[in-house]
Amino acid sequence: MFLRWVTALYLVYLVVPIALLLVGSFGELWLNTLLPAGATVRWYEAVATDPSFQRAFVSSLAVATLTCAANAVIGLPLAYALFRTDNKRVRALTRVLYQLPVALPALVLAFGFIAVIADMRRLGLRTLEDAAESLGGNGWQRFVHIVLPALRHSILAGFIIVAALSIGEFQFSNLIAGFLNRTYPVVLLQAFYGATGFACAATVILLALALLAAIAGGFAAGGATRVQAALA
Repeated sequence: MFLRWVTALYLVYLVVPIALLLVGSFGELWLNTLLPAGATVRWYEAVATDPSFQRAFVSSLAVATLTCAANAVIGLPLAYALFRTDNKRVRALTRVLYQLPVALPALVLAFGFIAVIADMRRLGLRTLEDAAESLGGNGWQRFVHIVLPALRHSILAGFIIVAALSIGEFQFSNLIAGFLNRTYPVVLLQAFYGATGFACAATVILLALALLAAIAGGFAAGGATRVQAALA
């Protein structure tokens, strides 16, 4: 019973702010009252046509794309090296390299790395690679034709996680972004100093993107689970 109450309170804690944002995004005027007055969709139209938000959205997409690319180029080989090698020094060096971004914001934390290396251990890739090696496959052929296809769902899930973190990243972007290169969360914070309905609508759009990312990540994780079951 106690756990049910705790769960209910936690859900209220999560849902109420989102519900207020949703209501506020359709409110005509919200000033010193519990709920806004009137109903309108003009705030969404204003966000869609606002040049600063358009530039910020493009900047956030660029950051997300570049971050995913960097994670693919750096994180995937590191994960593969850590999984494949039995050399203690190489494993120690690899761990040091992938832990270095901890000093930076969550934008550069390779959360996708966790999903990828976990699936490497579960899919029995070492056995598949050994079989390919016995048939004459070199290291590059094994990586391209065995490792990457087996990990495609996990890599996709990692991309989605990293992209979602990148789009919502605020602190680092707020420190280094110029006026014309501000990301969506930076512009969003400034919007709350103006019309509340406008800021709520802009926030709901960001929440919708996060929800879509969560759904896509769930499908990708489900695909990885099916691959594991097929190879078990």
